[in-house]
Amino acid sequence: MTAAAATPAFPATCDLCDARRGDTSGAFRVLAPVFRHFGARSAFHGPVATIKCFEDNSLVREAVQRPGEGRVLVVDGGASLRRALVGGNLAAAAARNGWAGIVVDGCVRDVAELQALALGIRALALVPMATDKRGAGEADVPVQIQGTWVRPGDWLYADADGMVVSERAMHA
Repeated sequence: MTAAAATPAFPATCDLCDARRGDTSGAFRVLAPVFRHFGARSAFHGPVATIKCFEDNSLVREAVQRPGEGRVLVVDGGASLRRALVGGNLAAAAARNGWAGIVVDGCVRDVAELQALALGIRALALVPMATDKRGAGEADVPVQIQGTWVRPGDWLYADADGMVVSERAMHA
């Protein structure tokens, strides 16, 4: 597969930032450059669905079992480095169900499986420990990811240069 075929056609994050350099409205935000890339798709974008959970991926499992319809699942895991909120099974379900990507403010695991999936996956780190399953958390709520607010229905754009969030779909 060529690089062009592997990369969806959408504006580069640098171009989006350049076009909005003077925007102080808060409608356009840049996520902190602390996330690592784990999926086979390095660039992805789509409308956002959110989950807020801490060391319990029950709601993540529920979300990826439903049709993604090109959306990006943003998971506020409280930046925990102790438990992986997404692993190979959940990522495979997300890919099968049409999710464009998953961004985890926390950890993932099963790196070899993640790298084989046509899915964008960003997270802080890897950890082999699975989560507890208590059914705890909230879905479709505003979340704060490394100090930046992300709301359900926002649009997230990710590529090799970083990730940006906007209140609406964007063009460079």
